[in-house]
Amino acid sequence: MTDRTSRTDLSDRAGPADHTGHTDHTDHLGPVGLRTRATVVVVPGRGETRATYARLGARLAADAYRVRVVDAPDFGPGDPSAASARFAARLAAAVDGTAAEDGTVRPLVLVGADTGAAAVAALLAPGAHPAAPAPDAVVLAGLPGRTATATGTWEDELDVRTACPVHRSTLTDDDRVRRGSLGDTVPDALLDAAYGGASAVPALFLVGDADPLADLDALLRTATSLPRARLSVVRGAHHDVLNDTQHRAVAAEIVSFLEALRDALVPAVAVRTSAW
Repeated sequence: MTDRTSRTDLSDRAGPADHTGHTDHTDHLGPVGLRTRATVVVVPGRGETRATYARLGARLAADAYRVRVVDAPDFGPGDPSAASARFAARLAAAVDGTAAEDGTVRPLVLVGADTGAAAVAALLAPGAHPAAPAPDAVVLAGLPGRTATATGTWEDELDVRTACPVHRSTLTDDDRVRRGSLGDTVPDALLDAAYGGASAVPALFLVGDADPLADLDALLRTATSLPRARLSVVRGAHHDVLNDTQHRAVAAEIVSFLEALRDALVPAVAVRTSAW
């Protein structure tokens, strides 16, 4: 008989397949028998796949969060507003699909990386697509700057992305990762919406101080202008801030944010004195 108090289910569970056999999300489920603390939907960025976030998904799920990773938004050639509308509808469907008998467990938090972060932030802008889900909070990681792009060899791109050997191997061994994608242009309209938003939704910005694609000054202006935002800069981290060598500390920062959401953004731990 299964011990429901100790067994942890961290399996990668894929969603239903479309006509091509491709699935549209991957689920990470927490320990059996524990009450789900929140619903977290992760949106990858340029060139990434859902497998890119298996480690993050498993780690958050271990703390009893319901994690669903969706496919990265496609902002290729074409009308960016149409692409945003497609993304909003697909994300809403993914959120609806997490609902149990009592509905989607709140708080609902959208976590985006790179263009996934820009797409999530754009959903909060005035006039966003009506199909977009209404999150209780967002985590925006590695939001790209307006002009920076990465080109060169695959090793050059890996150096921009991460110094973590495990993450480098994950990207290299995944034949669905689109190499050279960090050279893709991010639509100006998407970045305008991401950096110019005025939403009161709590937002945690995460950026590496060694990210060559980031605009730290613009991030600081945006975070300062928002009523409930925090900008956390990760020392030594590169563009893939959720998956760099500091991934444990970054996951802990996200968990702290998720827990604070459950108590009106009041942190559970306050440092009274410290030698560091």
